[in-house]
Amino acid sequence: MGSEFCKRILVTGGAGFIGTHTVLQLLKDGFHVTVVDNLDNSVEEAVDRVRILAGEDLSRNLVFSIGDLRNKSDLEKLFSETRFEAVIHFAGLKAVGESVAKPMRYFDNNLVGTLNLYEIMGKYGCKKMVFSSSATVYGQPEKIPCVEDFDLKAMNPYGRTKLFLEEIARDIQKADPEWKIILLRYFNPVGAHESGQIGEDPKGIPNNLMPYIERVAVGRLPELNVYGHDYPTKDGSAVRDYIHVMDLADGHLAALRKLFTADEIGCVAYNLGTGRGTSVLEMVAAFEKAAGKKIPVKLCDRRHGDATAVYASTEKAQKELNWKAKYGIEEMCRDQWNWASKNPYGYQSKP
Repeated sequence: MGSEFCKRILVTGGAGFIGTHTVLQLLKDGFHVTVVDNLDNSVEEAVDRVRILAGEDLSRNLVFSIGDLRNKSDLEKLFSETRFEAVIHFAGLKAVGESVAKPMRYFDNNLVGTLNLYEIMGKYGCKKMVFSSSATVYGQPEKIPCVEDFDLKAMNPYGRTKLFLEEIARDIQKADPEWKIILLRYFNPVGAHESGQIGEDPKGIPNNLMPYIERVAVGRLPELNVYGHDYPTKDGSAVRDYIHVMDLADGHLAALRKLFTADEIGCVAYNLGTGRGTSVLEMVAAFEKAAGKKIPVKLCDRRHGDATAVYASTEKAQKELNWKAKYGIEEMCRDQWNWASKNPYGYQSKP
């Protein structure tokens, strides 16, 4: 897809972890990109760094707007000023633990924001969407790997917002066949851009393994809490499918290409994972190797709502999107450590 298309894409939540990496790949692929983000869990500095990585020429094709999907007026302004050909919808809150404590915050942000987005997209005739879903829609799967046609059942309010939004997408598309919607179910995104200039920088105590490991490695936290060491797995720790964020970004480009080239899409889901399970303790060992240092570990009780083992079946994405993850856990840890060692306080120079 060359620059002759000059397609303009709206990326919601484009200042976040997966958003920034995807925006960079979009720019390199010749797209014009508008990012809208309310900076709830991200910073504008991340977008500035994407501009630098993209270079002077390509960064001219990037527009950044602070806005909140819950305010229809913010969306109206964007769509009335620019004709978008498609939307990649990342914007949403994503911490499982917080969602259990504050379900209303999650329903308000993730559901209301997305409903507004559909409404304004429909009004302006932009009916192509790539949606950030999650492997949490599989809940505790009865068997693994997770295949896209499994029964869906989420185990926490965050997962339920993704599940509800998938159902909403299916209903919207059924009611109006002009819509083309691709739901991407992410497994566990980790790593960073090879430059070490952009990466994951969650506000507060990280909920995900890798940013937590990284903070221990740079000395910001004393030890890593490993939740659950008595699971029926090879080393007692939970097993997940970790995927390099650059592979994930390329998965979005593959989905976008399908939206622009395939006639019959409807509303379809794809797993984005490696198809391999890695235990938490294996990941810790790989990171120790990449960073050349020991990570002190504290073994804790299981967290409520955590599944034993979850990893993806990736055949469908391979066949229909022509996409496959390229990177293994060594590269994930190498790039994560490169980002962490260059940016021990994330996008801030110091606390």
